[in-house]
Amino acid sequence: MILDERTSGCRIDKWLWCVRIFKTRGLATEACRAGEVEVGGQVAKAAREVRVSEVVGVRQGVMVRTLGVRGLPVARIGAKRVGEFCEDLTPPEEFAKLREQRVQQVLARDKGTGRPTKRDRRAMDEFFGG
Repeated sequence: MILDERTSGCRIDKWLWCVRIFKTRGLATEACRAGEVEVGGQVAKAAREVRVSEVVGVRQGVMVRTLGVRGLPVARIGAKRVGEFCEDLTPPEEFAKLREQRVQQVLARDKGTGRPTKRDRRAMDEFFGG
């Protein structure tokens, strides 16, 4: 069910929760309060109305997801229907940042643990396909 786009909008925190960007509406509200959500380049408060064809940016860790609003769901929707209401406009460079961070986490060692052991090296070789 879609709201009539001409008559009303939808709160940005509710829209982010409905299209499954956040697991709970509370997390979406917290992200808005922290300034991690932008609509049209402006930081958005949780109560801001979002309308069809607007562009929403959401910071998730090191990555900024860019989403186009296609529709306004009344309630949380199933994962298969997300494409009807949300278009992912995130550039590939953002996904590359996420992959790079994951590699850095694998390579990171605690200070004072010394050089990698033979077992550690084998695990890294296996991870990198060597």
